[in-house]
Amino acid sequence: MGAGGAGVPLRELALILLAACAVTYLTTGIIRHAVVRAGLLADIRDRDVHTIPKPQLGGVAMFTGLVLAVVMASQLPALTRGFMPMTPEMHAVFWASIVIVVVGVIDDIFELDAVTKLIGQILAAIVMSALGLSWTLIYVPFGEGTTVILDSVQSTVFTTVFTVALINAINFVDGIDGLAAGLGMIAGAAILVFSLTVLHDQGGAVSAYPPAIIAAALVGVCAGFLPHNFEPSRIFMGDTGAMLIGLLLSAAATSASGKINMSLYGTEDIVALLSPFIVVAAAIFIPVLDLVLAVVRRVSAGRSPFAADRKHLHHRLLDIGHTHRRVVLILYTWVSVVAFGAVGFTVFPARIAGPIFGVSALLAVVLTVLPSLRRAAGTRGSGEGRHMRRSSTSVARGS
Repeated sequence: MGAGGAGVPLRELALILLAACAVTYLTTGIIRHAVVRAGLLADIRDRDVHTIPKPQLGGVAMFTGLVLAVVMASQLPALTRGFMPMTPEMHAVFWASIVIVVVGVIDDIFELDAVTKLIGQILAAIVMSALGLSWTLIYVPFGEGTTVILDSVQSTVFTTVFTVALINAINFVDGIDGLAAGLGMIAGAAILVFSLTVLHDQGGAVSAYPPAIIAAALVGVCAGFLPHNFEPSRIFMGDTGAMLIGLLLSAAATSASGKINMSLYGTEDIVALLSPFIVVAAAIFIPVLDLVLAVVRRVSAGRSPFAADRKHLHHRLLDIGHTHRRVVLILYTWVSVVAFGAVGFTVFPARIAGPIFGVSALLAVVLTVLPSLRRAAGTRGSGEGRHMRRSSTSVARGS
C-alpha cells in the first residue's frame, strides 16, 4: 500500500485502548465478586476442560469497558469524525452490542436453546445493518476484477450471515481458558494495524475512523479481561463475552470493507485490493476453520450443527499431549502468523513479507507437532534400547 497523507490519531486510539483495558480489568473483579455471591457458577459439562465450577458473566465487564471506550472516543476531538453526524457506524455498533449482550446475559443465566439464541444473534446483526453499518460492496478478483455493489436487501442479508458466522465462530472456540479473549485481541490488533494503514493512505478519511476505533476498543477489552481468564482462570466471559467479541470483529471488518481508494493502486495489486477480506479472513482463520469442521462433523453424524461436543481444535491439541496453557499459546501463534502475515503483505513488498511469513509458519508447525515428535523419538529410543538389550543377551548366551 502506498504512502498517503497524515491524520492518524495514534495517541487518541492508544488512549481508548488503554481505557477499555483498565475499566474491563477493574470491572471484572467486581463482577466476579457479585456473581460468586449470587451463586451463578458455570456447571461442569462433558465437553468442558475445567473441573471446578467458576463464575461467568465476565462479558458484562467487557461490555462496560467497551461503553467507556466508545463514549470517550466520541468526546475526543481527533476521533469525533468517526461518529454522528459524520457517520452512523459507531451508533450502529453501540446498539447492536446492547442487543447481543442482553441475549448473552439471558443465555448465561438461564441457558437459552440454540434456536432462540440464533434469533437473538440475527436480531443484533440486523440492528447493526439497519442503523448504517453493513457491507455495501465486494471486490471480486476473478477475470479483470470487478466491484459488486449490494442493494439494501443484499447488504442486510450478507452482513447478517457474516456477523452470525463470526459470533458463532468465537463462541465455538470459547472452551479453554484465555482462548477466545486472546484470539479476539490478536484479531482486533491485526484489523487495527490494517485500519491505521488505510487512515494513513487516505489522509484521515472519515470512513476509515470507525474500524480503527472499534478495533482499538476490542483489543482493549480483551486485554483487560485476559489476566482474569488466562489459565488458571478465575472467571469465564460466558456467551455474553464470546458473542460480543464476534460482533465487534464483524463490525470492524464490515466497517473496513470497501474503504480502500481503488484509484491509488493498479489492478495488478490484488493483495492490496483484497486487503479487507484477506486481513479479516486471516484474523478469524482458526475460529472459522473450527466452526466449519464442527458443523460438518455434527451434520454428518445426524446432529444439530449447534450441538456441543468435545472435538474442537483445542480439544484435539490437548489430546496429542499439549498442556492447557500451551494449547492457548499455539493457537495464539497460528492466528498471529496468519493475521499479521496478511497485514504484512498489504504493507510491505512481497519479497520481504513472504520469507517472514514462511519462517513464522514453519515455526508454528514445529510448535504444534512437538509432542508427537517427542513421542516418536521416545518410542524409537526405547525400541532401540530393547533391541540392544536383546542383542547383548544373545551374545552373552553364545559365549
